[in-house]
Amino acid sequence: MEEHFLIPVDDSEPAIDALDHAVKNYPDASITALHVVDPSEFSSAASIEGAATYADMIESYEGKAEELLEEMSERAAERGVSIETDYVVGKVARSIVDYVDEHDIDHVVIGSHGRSGATRVLLGSVAESVTRRAQVPVTVIR
Repeated sequence: MEEHFLIPVDDSEPAIDALDHAVKNYPDASITALHVVDPSEFSSAASIEGAATYADMIESYEGKAEELLEEMSERAAERGVSIETDYVVGKVARSIVDYVDEHDIDHVVIGSHGRSGATRVLLGSVAESVTRRAQVPVTVIR
């Protein structure tokens, strides 16, 4: 039976490294790249920008998620591997663990840290939280 790998992705180098690791080491597996759109990001931005509605922010972030996932799909295709992509809206670590449970994922490959800057400390905790809570093996890529 073919294994199903989940690769949570954002626009960070560790996420790209995680995708590259999975594509290189598990080319015959079913691979899904998942991006989580975190509502705390766009609710803060909406209140700062004022003019944008919550719905507009969701639409904008979903568009960015689709672009990112297309880039990841193209990156895998350049290496001769076809992957599935998906995005969900929610808290990052919880959404990843829920996705694992709901989609028969066998293994997670995740970057050690996400985006840079102020959110880096928080996103570093995503890999830790997924590792602790997921009911499947998790490989953390540094």
